[in-house]
Amino acid sequence: MGIKNSLVDPHNVLNWDEHAVDPCSWAMVTCSTDNFVTSLGAPSQRLSGTLSPSIGNLTNLQSLLLQDNDISGHIPSELGRLPKLKTIDLSSNNFSGQIPGALSNLNSLQYLRLNNNSLDGAIPASFVNMTQLNFLDLSYNDLSAPVPPVHAKTFNIVGNPLICGTEHGCAGTTPVPQSLALNYSQNSQPSGNNKSHKIALAFGSSLGCICLLVLGFGFILWWRQRHNQQIFFDVNEHNEELNLGNLRSFQFKELQVATNNFSSKNLIGKGGFGNVYKGYLQDGTVVAVKRLKDGNAIGGEIQFQTEVEMISLAVHRNLLRLYGFCMTTTERLLVYPYMSNGSVATRLKAKPVLDWGTRKRIAIGAARGLLYLHEQCDPKIIHRDVKAANILLDDYCEAVVGDFGLAKLLDHQDSHVTTAVRGTVGHIAPEYLSTGQSSEKTDVFGFGILLLELISGLRALEFGKSTNQKGALLDWVS
Repeated sequence: MGIKNSLVDPHNVLNWDEHAVDPCSWAMVTCSTDNFVTSLGAPSQRLSGTLSPSIGNLTNLQSLLLQDNDISGHIPSELGRLPKLKTIDLSSNNFSGQIPGALSNLNSLQYLRLNNNSLDGAIPASFVNMTQLNFLDLSYNDLSAPVPPVHAKTFNIVGNPLICGTEHGCAGTTPVPQSLALNYSQNSQPSGNNKSHKIALAFGSSLGCICLLVLGFGFILWWRQRHNQQIFFDVNEHNEELNLGNLRSFQFKELQVATNNFSSKNLIGKGGFGNVYKGYLQDGTVVAVKRLKDGNAIGGEIQFQTEVEMISLAVHRNLLRLYGFCMTTTERLLVYPYMSNGSVATRLKAKPVLDWGTRKRIAIGAARGLLYLHEQCDPKIIHRDVKAANILLDDYCEAVVGDFGLAKLLDHQDSHVTTAVRGTVGHIAPEYLSTGQSSEKTDVFGFGILLLELISGLRALEFGKSTNQKGALLDWVS
């Protein structure tokens, strides 16, 4: 509650009840099976104010995700008292002051993002002792030299003028720290024998690494082929107690009752992999239940796995969040919040007609959701099926990007991923059709078609009914 009271929460996303016995039921909070708070995640929620030092009391915390807000003030040094903390992401806020040296006390910390803030001063020299750190991003602050020789595999300090203007610079990820550069320049030129010995050693090491990579890749292919029929979660109808963060495991009978046995009267949408039904849980919560057509089919299993994985990775107010799921030997179901205004595709054809202000807000909301998938997720997520039918609208006509069944993960250093072409005709980028190479540009093309649909009120492959004309919206516009 101290954390909540120090933050400004204009949309009441931290609707925590201080009189509740169990904080594990609160939104944005994840607990272990022993009911200890292990994760606090409220990214992109327009929070401001400051981060309370009382966060140091959450001694079992493993993950702190508050990126893409407007939180200011100093980063509490009390974070250094959390021995189990593995992930900290405070990027894209307005934190100021120096980076607490106490963070180097976190022996379990593997991932630290403080980029896009207003932090100043030098990077704590004690960071050199954080040998367990894999990812450190301090880019776009006002930090100054010297830079300690941090051991993180990925270390980014670009966008810090007081560092980048020095002799060692910071022209990219994993820069060479100044101390290492100076030590290297002071070494004498090696003799001819030493140089030949080093070349031979380097060649032998490279050859050994290549052999290990080939063997490892072959083992991965063998393992995947042997386990390609393995079920994503091994559960049955009578034993479904799974702990996936805030995701709830529903009983199949519970969802049967909620949807009136999946009555056609409750059907609100159809897709390539299944139908979506409106349902009412016992506590009165209105939900949308997506039921895969064939839970045992390979395509359906992959689609189910993909949606659960993608939505658990991405948390943003313009992305559809997942309440929970249900798995039996024959059924695969996903449970989402119910979007009262349906999809953009249905609203464009409904009455009253969407005004221009609402259309603009929908476009901006969808763009923010895609930007988060492309730029702020690591690895980034390529949606591959951006269209009006997959942009849902909540009670306030706020755009929410949904349906991650065709999404793909892509490392930030990769330009594309080559896959079988998937998507909806009329929304697929031409280069994706011809090459099979999908990237964030594929989503940008789909977003462009969405903008044309918002502006014209026409569908991507259907227009001019009054004159019996049919064709592609893009051709008609051009």
